[in-house]
This record gives sequence, C-alpha cells and structure tokens, in this order.
Amino acid sequence: MAQDIATITELNSKDMIQSLEATLKTINTIVLGKELQVKLSLCCILSNGHLLIEDLPGMGKTTLAHSLANTLGLDFSRIQFTSDLLPADILGSAIYNRNDSQFEFQPGPIFSQLLLADEINRATPKTQSALLEAMAEGQVSIEGKTRSLPQPFFVIATQNPSYQLGTYPLPESQLDRFFMKIELGYPSPEVESLLLAGEDRQKMMDSIQPEMTMEQLKSLQEEVERVTVSDHLRSYILALLTESRESGDFGHGLSPRAGIALQRAAQAWAMIEGRKYVLPEDVQSVFVSVAGHRLQIGTGHNEHSADDLLQRVPLAD
Repeated sequence: MAQDIATITELNSKDMIQSLEATLKTINTIVLGKELQVKLSLCCILSNGHLLIEDLPGMGKTTLAHSLANTLGLDFSRIQFTSDLLPADILGSAIYNRNDSQFEFQPGPIFSQLLLADEINRATPKTQSALLEAMAEGQVSIEGKTRSLPQPFFVIATQNPSYQLGTYPLPESQLDRFFMKIELGYPSPEVESLLLAGEDRQKMMDSIQPEMTMEQLKSLQEEVERVTVSDHLRSYILALLTESRESGDFGHGLSPRAGIALQRAAQAWAMIEGRKYVLPEDVQSVFVSVAGHRLQIGTGHNEHSADDLLQRVPLAD
C-alpha cells in the first residue's frame, strides 16, 4: 500500500512539472526574450503572492500579465489607474434598482482572480490604499459589509518610474504587500526584430489555451510548502535578514514577513527547477526580486542595492 501511494505521488509530481514546463513555454512564445522575468512571475503566483512590475510604458507589462492569466486559466480584469480614479471604481458600489425599490451591489473589477492594476502609481494614495485590504486579506469592506474575493486572487500591478510626471510613490506599507518586484527592460535587437516581424501579440494571447486546471494550480501552491528547507538554508536566509538590519546601509532592514516571502519564493523556484529541496542558488535567484523593493537607502550612505547585500553575505556552511 505504501509503495502504491509513493508511485501515485511520483506520477503527480511528474504531471506538475510537465504543467509548469508547458506554462513557461507558452508564455515565452508571447513574451519573447524575458525567460527570467516570466519564471519569476510564475514563481510569485505559485507562492500565492502579488507582483509589481516597474518599467517604462510599452515594455510588455500588460502582455505578461494577460498571458499569465490565460495560460493559468484565471479570470482576468484590468484597471487603468489615473489621477481621478476613485476607490468605488475598483471595489464597486451600491446602485438603486427602481424595479425592486432597493439598492443592489454592483461588484467592481477587483472581483476577479487576476487583477491587473495598470500604472498604479498614477492614482492618488487614497485610491492606491483601496487595494491594501484586498491584497492582505483577500476581502474588501464596502459600505460596512465585508465581501470575499474570488480564490485564488492575485494582483499584478505595473508602475512607471518615479521620475516620470504624474506619479505618486507607493507607501512602504503597500510596497511590502507585493511579494515580488521585477523589471522587464528593453528587448535585445534580435528579439525586437522577431517582434517586428511576428504576429500581433494580442491575437496570440487570444488563442492561448490554459495549460493547467484550477485544481492543479492549487495543488502546485500546496506543493510549494512541502519543498524541504534545511537548517543551513534557514541560517543563510537569517544571515541575509540580519545583515540588512545591522549594516547601516539601509533606512530599515528586511522584516520577518520579507524573510518568510524569501523562503517561500526559494521553495517555489526549486519546484520549478524540478527539485523537492532548496539550494542556496534558489535563494540567490529570487532574492533581489523579493527584497529589492523592501529595502530603503539609509540617509548619508552611498547607494546600496539588494544585489550588493547578497554579495556580502557568505553561504551557510
């Protein structure tokens, strides 16, 4: 009986890996030349976290988010954040029904499994904060009533660089709610030539078929928690957290929540690599994306980055 269970588990693991490989392959046919960013994005979703993408307009941020939704079979909605956007435009509101002589709640676009908050830093802080409870609790409070959001629920937010006009910086509390932050950057000349000569990305996205079911996605998220993290790896993660707090190079160090996110992201990365245990390289692969937006430069110090911090901390013995 035990041998039969082990065989079933092994087969399920193979199916999971095949689903992950098919998902990555499909997205990479749409978002060309960004294999690392695609992998990090999938890692974020497998960790049940929210993703922030910062880059210039036209770099493929929306294409990546929509491709993820289509490939994973998630309901998708998009909100274009502007300076006059109100919280009710995101959450929804009660509208009077003359036929029934009563108010009826009309849900906003936040009631979807994957929400693209496009150019989030063009909205006012009040509107930005409307997402905070949803991202933290998976629910929203509207007119005194708490309403649960669909499950799973992911936010992929895009933001323009802070030096652009008409942007409002995200507060630290909201930045910390994002599990990862990535940048796409310009494509290489070879990739850009393929984009110019190839099929329209929107048409390609419309033809995407889901590579996994909702049950498979949930199983993968549960499997991430079972990926083994040794005591030595935890010591390495703790050393990174401690260095961020005690080095004096940052305004404040990484929080315990950041440490938990780093461990979970490393577990998801290891699973995508086909392993059931975490290596130091897994931690290093996800560290900048998990920690970079959570580290604030300390006053009176030279500019230090998450990558600098990673280089200073030795591997666990």
